[in-house]
Amino acid sequence: MAGKRSGTQSKRPQRKSASLQSGQEPRSEPLLSLERIVATAIELLDAEGIDGLKMRRLADRLGSGAMSLYWHVGNKEEVFDLALDSVLEYRGLPEIVASQDWRGQVVHMLEDWRAVMLRHPWSASLLPRRALGPNILSRLELMSKTLSRAGVADADLNVAIWSLWNYVIGATTTRASFDLSDEDRAAGQQRLTRLSERYPTIERSRLLLDSDWDGVFRKGLDFLLDGLAPR
Repeated sequence: MAGKRSGTQSKRPQRKSASLQSGQEPRSEPLLSLERIVATAIELLDAEGIDGLKMRRLADRLGSGAMSLYWHVGNKEEVFDLALDSVLEYRGLPEIVASQDWRGQVVHMLEDWRAVMLRHPWSASLLPRRALGPNILSRLELMSKTLSRAGVADADLNVAIWSLWNYVIGATTTRASFDLSDEDRAAGQQRLTRLSERYPTIERSRLLLDSDWDGVFRKGLDFLLDGLAPR
């Protein structure tokens, strides 16, 4: 399903000062916690992307020494895993719409998933390469359970889950990386018009001018769910 974390089980530093042996951080540094480290890592990833997350840079943002981080996390790979799983937490449907049918529940789960990854664009490219944490596993379990209760056969369940997974990841990655301006789109469409004899269908549909990302995602999702609906 996803690659295993490399090196996340590395040992914490073995040297302990008198204050650290008593379980306390050095008084000259701000108090650290795993929650604070993860929240700051997410801020750094949002600002600078995957390549911007360095343990020294993270420590600087925390106002702490880099070695102090290793009392809470094994290495940078573990920080990636924790940050990714944190942003992918799913809090479920609002109580008002909790009684929706299976299709409404799946749509809510997937639209929420896409929205989270668009708020944190690094997550879409990071997710396929990481060990899956409890929050994403809970999403997959809830989705599988919802589809199963709707009548999707066990033999088709994995195909359904992977199809939806691939759709959300692909749609999010494309949206996050597609940064053409309106002028660029118009110029591209004009070029298609000049080449309409070679590309008549996409020129006629004005493919390059279609910027309704949300509408396209939802309609494409409807196509998928139509195929998944028990017969």
